[in-house]
Amino acid sequence: QVHLEESGGGAVQTGGSLTLSCSASGRGGVLSLDWMAWFRQAPGKEREFVAATAWGNRWLDYGEGMKDRFFLSKDEAKNTAHLQMTNLLPGDTAKYYCAVATSVLEYSQYRDSENYDSWGQGIQVTVSA
Repeated sequence: QVHLEESGGGAVQTGGSLTLSCSASGRGGVLSLDWMAWFRQAPGKEREFVAATAWGNRWLDYGEGMKDRFFLSKDEAKNTAHLQMTNLLPGDTAKYYCAVATSVLEYSQYRDSENYDSWGQGIQVTVSA
């Protein structure tokens, strides 16, 4: 079981920036990650893919409309990832969740939240007009 701790959410105005961080830890310090991702969910809407990175290589991908505003970085030695969000819009208001997959995913699978086996509690991001 992987424990995920998220930080960095909050409230900003349109055009503002926030950086979310996700730190993963495992029992006894043993951790084997395959993918780390961010998803978000706004009230009344389905969970949406935000960004993901493959552990052990440089693969990064972003959800639709986010590539030019969101930037995902990671420190694999520390089992952490950071999602820098810039030029935030009211439509970005949601609860953001960090998730990891400890089993191998194909590149066709990482955008599907059903393939992630550990989740953080979520952190709120609110963007006002």
